[in-house]
Formats: sequence, C-alpha cells, structure tokens
Amino acid sequence: MSRVTNIDDLPDVDIDSNGRFKYILIKVIDDDKSKFLVRGYKWAAYHADIFDVVAPQDSKFKYECVGGGRIQHSSEKKTIHVYGYSQGFGQADHKISCDLISKKYPDYKVTWSNEGY
Repeated sequence: MSRVTNIDDLPDVDIDSNGRFKYILIKVIDDDKSKFLVRGYKWAAYHADIFDVVAPQDSKFKYECVGGGRIQHSSEKKTIHVYGYSQGFGQADHKISCDLISKKYPDYKVTWSNEGY
C-alpha cells in the first residue's frame, strides 16, 4: 500500500457496506491543516482495533480518535444509522460523522442518535 503524503488524499469515509459494526471518528492533523475521518468495520472487536490499523505509528500525520459508536448500514434500504459510544474513546460527535457519510452516500437516508450502545 502506498503511503499517503497529502492529507486531502485521505478518504473522508471508509465503512463496510452492510451490517452493524463499530466505528470511530478520527481527527487527522498535518501542520496547520486538519480533517475528520470516519472508519467503521465489522471485523473490529474493539474500537481501538480500528484506530490501530488506520493510524500508523510511522505516519507523517498526527491522528487523534475523538470518539466512537456504532453504525447500522443497509445498502439494500439505502439507510445508515449512527449511534452509541465507545467505552475506550467516548462518544463521537455523530453529527460530524453523518455529515461526512452523507457526502459519500448522497442518495441514502443518514440518521443519528446518542442513544444505545
């Protein structure tokens, strides 16, 4: 995998296409520029598992996990629901996550709630 050298080349959203899974909201910083990333995968047993894969130790960027939660994604119904929290990282700002997800999935109904785990 080639190393990303420009923060703008990092995809805003990378989530699994179906199912219920853990996700994290990450703030990436490169000198005077920053952006948020949403990452969510079914394979992750813990929110920290995602962070360990997404934020390489030898990266030129600084990565901060600013919270987590869960995503229920139905590609058939074209719906994504973001909710809950991470015991290790706390609750993500689901509105930021949903705004980014809505840009990637403009034809989906994207909702969020602070309820649930």
